[in-house]
Amino acid sequence: MTAVGAGRRLVLLAASGLAREVLSTVRAGDADEVVAVLDDDPGLSGVRVGSTAIVGTTSAAASFTDCHFVICAGSGAARVAIATRLASLGIGTDRFATIVHPSVDVPDGCRVGNGSILLPHIAITADVRIGEHVVVMPNVTLTHDCVVEDYATLCAGATLGGGVRIGRGATLGMASSVREHRRVGRGAVLGMGAVALEDVPDHQTRVGCPARPITPATRGAA
Repeated sequence: MTAVGAGRRLVLLAASGLAREVLSTVRAGDADEVVAVLDDDPGLSGVRVGSTAIVGTTSAAASFTDCHFVICAGSGAARVAIATRLASLGIGTDRFATIVHPSVDVPDGCRVGNGSILLPHIAITADVRIGEHVVVMPNVTLTHDCVVEDYATLCAGATLGGGVRIGRGATLGMASSVREHRRVGRGAVLGMGAVALEDVPDHQTRVGCPARPITPATRGAA
């Protein structure tokens, strides 16, 4: 993992709110430089994201030979699609930058994969493993022995007890929490403020306290 502060030239992929947050994080580190933004909506060419212009679509990524990339799409599925597109252009894992806000301490024994984004004031304790292209939003708590698989998204204020495993592409809503030693499955969604006391199966959405599967009745009440 190479975090903020390594003096890299960065290209952001997807002109999103997350891209603006990454720009702010890069400025806070005061070493890396965002040189361009690429977005697959051709109508956005020339529009500025913060202080940086959108200069083309992701098909132009291969021309940035001296740069590292950060996928700033909000959803895990969109990040998978962009990473797959770049792989077809010959851009491998080593070209993705890991972004860690200066307020975040990653202790010895913890690991953060390439392309992941850690925004301000995240608490990481001991032996935490975060995969590739994971987005961890502000004020998330990751306690001992948690594993967050590739392309997962942890929204602001989510809290994981010890030994929790978050599956590939799963999403945890704002202020949600997971009891220790539980698993949130691949592609699963835990809603805002939900409390998972039991495992959440793959590709299932659960809401509430305790978290339960969405039914037509709960969907209408949301």
